[in-house]
Amino acid sequence: MNVEIKTSNKVFLSGTVSSQPRFSHELYGEGFYEFILEVPRLSEQKDYIPVTISERLMGSDLAEGQKLSFYGQFRSFNKLVGDKSKLMLTVFVRDFAQDEEVGNPNVAELTGYVCKAPMYRTTPFNREICDVLLAVNRAYDKSDYIPCIAWGRNARFVKEIAVGQKLSVSGRIQSREYNKRLDSGEMETRTAYELSINKIFMEEDARE
Repeated sequence: MNVEIKTSNKVFLSGTVSSQPRFSHELYGEGFYEFILEVPRLSEQKDYIPVTISERLMGSDLAEGQKLSFYGQFRSFNKLVGDKSKLMLTVFVRDFAQDEEVGNPNVAELTGYVCKAPMYRTTPFNREICDVLLAVNRAYDKSDYIPCIAWGRNARFVKEIAVGQKLSVSGRIQSREYNKRLDSGEMETRTAYELSINKIFMEEDARE
């Protein structure tokens, strides 16, 4: 894995395991498990973030209620739900952190390419928001597609950025609930995960 790929997707999370780890899948003979991590915000709210960990790192004592701090990557994968492919998001654990390394419990830094026209809007309270989808390169010619959301001045800045532009963003991973109207007309509560942007920089693309 080259240095650029290593540094283009960095996450640090510290929180409490809020669901019992359950088996997810096996790859090259190694098992992977998934659980939800409860991460505090500066306010009294909390984010509930999906996490994937290998059995090699997990050991036998990881359980609901345990405190956990780690470094990882914000990743995406496609999952077939019914007859539709759905983009799923998870934080992949790469290494545990030591107690003395714990500061801000939720830090994410991504460098990627805008792969969809940004969607700018305002709320009923006139708050400016802009959604951006970043394609972040991973090893073995793979990419992660990470939804990001910008607010206020950052939203105004990013709304005009062209598809294909290389960006570096930093912020925190957040979870939020929203209501989705189904084909039957019923409303279903779902959870979205995204990177809430704090800082954003336009990068020169070395490929040009």
